[in-house]
Order: sequence, then structure tokens, then C-alpha cells
Amino acid sequence: MQRIKFMVQLFLKEPLWFRLLISISFLFSVIFSSSYFSDTSFYESLSKLAAALFFTAIGIKLKMNRFLSILLFTAAAICIYLSIQSLS
Repeated sequence: MQRIKFMVQLFLKEPLWFRLLISISFLFSVIFSSSYFSDTSFYESLSKLAAALFFTAIGIKLKMNRFLSILLFTAAAICIYLSIQSLS
């Protein structure tokens, strides 16, 4: 529980634009990947792009930890690839 409180405090110390970017991209990713939007490939692609934006922003934030940063950038690249594939 102590670690969760620490992570929330770190998140709240970030600038407002970063908190909004992370929150909105995560929310878009969850909403557009729901079953309500699953019949349209455009929304699925948009969901994957929002996830890529989320992973990229967190990867830039954690650039001091090279392993986690590379892992998150790889996840973002995979999301972008899957987004392009779902459109075609």
C-alpha cells in the first residue's frame, strides 16, 4: 500500500499537461477497445494509437531506466503496427 501511495504522489507532482495526456490517452484506449466499438476498425485503430501514445509518454518519463524505457517504446511500436494493420 505504501508503494501505491508513493506512485500516486509522484504522479500528482507531474505537470498538468502530462497528467492530462496520460489520463486521456489511457481513457481513450480503454473506451475505444470496449465491445461497443469493436465492430468498427477505425475505433480499434484509434484505441491502439492511444495506447501507443500512453506507452511513449511513460517511456519518455522513465528514460532514466533504460530497460523500462526500451520496453515501453517497443510496446508503443507494436501498438502502432497493429493500428496500421487493423485499418487495412
